Amino acid sequence: MAMLQMSFSYLPTLNIRQVNRQYRYPGMAFASVSKETGTLGVKVTEGEGSLQKVVLNSPHGSEAEIYLYGGCITSWKVPSGKDLLFVRPDAVFNKKKPISGGLPHCFPQFGPGAIQQHGFARNMDWSVVDSENVQGNPAVTLLLKDGPYSRAMWDFGFQALYKIILDAKSISTELKITNTDNKPFSFTNALHTYFAASVSGASVRGLKGCKTLNKDPDPINPIESKEERDVVTFPGFVDCIYLDSPDVLHLDNGLGDVITIKNSNWSDTVLWNPHLQMEACYKDFVCVENAQIGDVKLEPDQSWIAKQHISIS
Repeated sequence: MAMLQMSFSYLPTLNIRQVNRQYRYPGMAFASVSKETGTLGVKVTEGEGSLQKVVLNSPHGSEAEIYLYGGCITSWKVPSGKDLLFVRPDAVFNKKKPISGGLPHCFPQFGPGAIQQHGFARNMDWSVVDSENVQGNPAVTLLLKDGPYSRAMWDFGFQALYKIILDAKSISTELKITNTDNKPFSFTNALHTYFAASVSGASVRGLKGCKTLNKDPDPINPIESKEERDVVTFPGFVDCIYLDSPDVLHLDNGLGDVITIKNSNWSDTVLWNPHLQMEACYKDFVCVENAQIGDVKLEPDQSWIAKQHISIS
């Protein structure tokens, strides 16, 4: 895990007043961000549906695209030009619903519950608050804060900082959630990552021995069990939570790539493929999601940080 820790040697632990002093970005214009960061491999430009997106270009030839609507990474291309993420053909870029695919957020609720499915972070506008080079690689930090839309369903003050670093054959993220309220709150969370795949050949290694909550056939009453397989495949509809999963997993996407998924402080993993529920595209992706299924409780001024590092050989 030494390499993972090295990849995230940024964002020192600060209390919320320090964070607010450091990130004075509410009035930053996107045009100035693009101008100032053009030589760093970070630019803000117009994407699908005239939505703004951040484009990262590494000196090694890799590229990533992040839409500010939802803070969603929609593309991660390695130097060969191959995109390892998947955006569904039914995705819309009009803010009428979250972007379907890529690497969307599920905060402050994963799945169904007291508020809307998967929370609201994936259908709110994030803002660019910083860009830099980390060991020669382009990096951008996005910010999401509470507002009238979030308060209407979840009445708490919060701040989310999301840092993305692009390397030659990896993309790394750090998500920091801070309680800016004067009362405690609890949340669940996930990164609902869609990987491009051939579903008949895709498999995941590293989950053997985990306690499982299988949501097939009844998502309301998942079946508790234990994973006995060395290699988990996607033979049909799959919707399964793996509790206390390992820090390192390996996804064979069935397209000739083995993707290593490392994480820090994402306690659980979710595997999902909708099979015939999405007949138009289910054969072309699998979801391997870093998640926090159990409640995280934060007191005022406390923060929770989770990291992810996705790479190919």
